[in-house]
Amino acid sequence: MEQEANNLLCTDLPTTPRPGMGKVLVSGASGYIGGRLAPELLARGYRVRVMVRADSPEYKERWPGAEIHVVDALDKESLKKSLDGVYAAYYLIHSMLLGQKKFESADIQAARNFRDAAEENNVGRIIYLGGLGDVNTRLSPHLRSRMQVAGELRNGRTPVTVLRAAVIIGSGSASFEILKNLVKVLPVIPCPTWTRTHCQPISIRDVIKYLVGVLETPESAGKSYDIGGGEVLSYQKMMQILAGVLGKKRFFVPLPVSITRLYAYITSFFTPVPARITMCLMEGCKNEVICKNRDIHDVISFKPLPYKEAIARAITREEQDRIHTRWSDAYPPAHELAIKLRELPRPPRYTASYSLLTSKDSAPLFNSICRIGGKLGWFNSNLLWRLRGMVDRILLGVGTLRGRRSYTDLRINDVIDFWRVEDLKPNEMLLLRAEMILPGKAWLKFEINGPDNNDMRRLSVEAFFDTRELFGKIYWYIFLPFHRFIFYDLIHQIEKRS
Repeated sequence: MEQEANNLLCTDLPTTPRPGMGKVLVSGASGYIGGRLAPELLARGYRVRVMVRADSPEYKERWPGAEIHVVDALDKESLKKSLDGVYAAYYLIHSMLLGQKKFESADIQAARNFRDAAEENNVGRIIYLGGLGDVNTRLSPHLRSRMQVAGELRNGRTPVTVLRAAVIIGSGSASFEILKNLVKVLPVIPCPTWTRTHCQPISIRDVIKYLVGVLETPESAGKSYDIGGGEVLSYQKMMQILAGVLGKKRFFVPLPVSITRLYAYITSFFTPVPARITMCLMEGCKNEVICKNRDIHDVISFKPLPYKEAIARAITREEQDRIHTRWSDAYPPAHELAIKLRELPRPPRYTASYSLLTSKDSAPLFNSICRIGGKLGWFNSNLLWRLRGMVDRILLGVGTLRGRRSYTDLRINDVIDFWRVEDLKPNEMLLLRAEMILPGKAWLKFEINGPDNNDMRRLSVEAFFDTRELFGKIYWYIFLPFHRFIFYDLIHQIEKRS
C-alpha cells in the first residue's frame, strides 16, 4: 500500500534494494516517467544522478541528494561525462514530441550516442522503457521508433534490459488525459475501426515497480520483457469502463473507417493534449499491443492493478490535486532550451505595464497570483483567453486547454495554459513565458513591491514582447488595446480575490 506521507509507489515491491551496486543514472528525469522514478530510487538508498537538458532551481528540491547533470543526448561529449562512474543507466529519452517527421532520426542518433558513451565508461547495464508491438506487422512511426531505439541500444556490449509497455494509465499521463476528457466532454463518442484494436493498459504505479524491480534483479540484465496489466481491452471498452467510473452515460457510435489523423486533430480540441501528441499516440492505436510473454512474473512477482482500479486511482489523484509529474513537463520539446527573459541581448522593445496600490499583504496577493489559469480561468475576460487558445490549437499549438499540473501549487517549469513558469520568487514575483504560436517571444511578469511609508504595496503585471519581424510588430499593436482591458482588470481581480 502506498504511503500517503511521501507518495512512494514501491513500498510493497518484492525485490530488495541494492544501493551498494553503484551510481544509477536516470536520463529524461524531467519527463513523466523519469520524474517519478528518481524519487523512488533515492528513497531506496541509491546514489542517483539525474540527466536533464537544462538546469533549473526546482530540481534540487524535487530530488534532494541527487547529482544533476545538464546533458544534450545528441552531444556525445556531454554524455560521456554524465555516464562516468555510473553502474546502471535508465534510458527514458524520446523525441516523439518533435512530431512524426523528426522524432525517428533524433531517437536513433540519441540512442547510438548513449550506447557508445555507456561502452566507453564501462557502464554495467542499461534499462530501457520501450513500447509493445508486433514487429511482423506494419507499426506506427512511434512504435517503430521505439523498436529501433531498443535495437540500437542492444547493438553495443553493455547489457540492456528492455521493458515494453502499451498504454500507461496514471494521473498526468497523456493517454489517460485523452481518454478521460473525451469521455467527460462528448455525450456521443465516434469510434473509428481502430478503437476495436486490443491493447493491454498498465498503471504508472506498476511501470515504476518494474523499472525499479529489474534494477534489483541481476538476472534481468540483457533480457527483454513485455509488461502490462492483467486485462486485454479494446480502446472502446477502455472508454466505456472509464465512463462507468466517472458516472457518465455515453453513446459509442461505430464508424466504418479509420480516419486516424483527422480524428486525432479533432480530439485535440476536446482534451488538454495537443494535436502533435494525439497524432503520434493514435497512429499507434492501429497496432495490437498486448504482452506476448509473461516472463517478467518469473523475476518480479506481484499482481498488477486492474484497469478499473488504475483509472480510479488516477482520478483520485487529480481530485486530491496530487499530480507529481505530467506529460506537459516535457512539451513543447525545446522548452528547457528556450531563451529566457534575462538572456535576451537587449531588453524587449515592446512592453506594457499595469499596476495598482493595495494595503493587502504580499502572501495572500502572491497566493492569488498563483491560482490563475487552468480550471479557475483568468478571473475575467475568460472568453478572450479561450478564443486565443482556440486559434493556437487550430495552428497545432498548445492552447489554453493544457491547464495546470496543480491548482494549489506552482513550481518553476510548470505550465499554466499556454504559459510556462520561467521564474518564481515566493511573495514577490511570478514570471511566465509564452508557449503559444507567436511571431516573436512573449513573457508576462507579476510583481509585488513594497510596502512603502504608508504600508501600501504595488501589485503590477507587465507584458514583454520581443520580435524583429514586421508581422510581429503589427501583431503587438493590434493586440495592444486589448492589453489594457485584460491585464488591468486581471490585477484588480487578483487583488480582490487575495
